[in-house]
Amino acid sequence: MSRLKLDSLQPFTIQREGKDVKTVNGLRVTPEHSFRNCPGLQILMVPGGIGTRAEMKDHETLEFVKRNADSCELILSVCTGALVLAAAGLLNGKRATTHWAALKELRMFPQVTVDRLRYVRDGKIVTSAGVSAGIDMALYVIQELFGPSAAEDVARDMEYPVQ
Repeated sequence: MSRLKLDSLQPFTIQREGKDVKTVNGLRVTPEHSFRNCPGLQILMVPGGIGTRAEMKDHETLEFVKRNADSCELILSVCTGALVLAAAGLLNGKRATTHWAALKELRMFPQVTVDRLRYVRDGKIVTSAGVSAGIDMALYVIQELFGPSAAEDVARDMEYPVQ
């Protein structure tokens, strides 16, 4: 049985100036890169949370997302990260989802078809509802990239029931 080779992925975090981010619950995240020194991206994942309301109105963030979207193989969002993708225009003409409490906000973008599903793939963009739906989306992406056995292995390691 083939296993996911974690060394084939090199995840990193990005913040506009490369400064620490304090999450809503007080956890500090230290990004490896700023918008200016970010290396090329194969996969862009936009997280959700309260801060997305400000980010979806921030010109520099939206330009960064748009500028990097073309070269990415996949663009992912968890929860309200879909609002940032919509504000950047990346969801125009596409289907998408977000957390149930933000569906009304996503519907404010008339070019987006909003689906109430755990995750939605439309082309190279995959959006997910809340946090646990983001896990389902991640397992889907692992299956797409590395095959079903890799996704099954990751789910088993997490003791997570595959949807």
